Amino acid sequence: MSTKTVSLRESAYEKLRNLKRENESFSDVVERISEEQEQNLEKFSGSFPEIGEVEEQLKKEREEFEMRKD
Repeated sequence: MSTKTVSLRESAYEKLRNLKRENESFSDVVERISEEQEQNLEKFSGSFPEIGEVEEQLKKEREEFEMRKD
């Protein structure tokens, strides 16, 4: 397994260290947090299928407003 050296500000290191669980490496922490973040984003994936309808309605209302303005 290869490794990489990463430089962190002291404040970032402290935050990472505080997230570290017992018997967990820093690599484990980074992977765990990354996976949790991906799962959080996936919860919203496809959550707003009606967004296209909302955009169309806004476009229609904007056009009507512009016509009334003239």
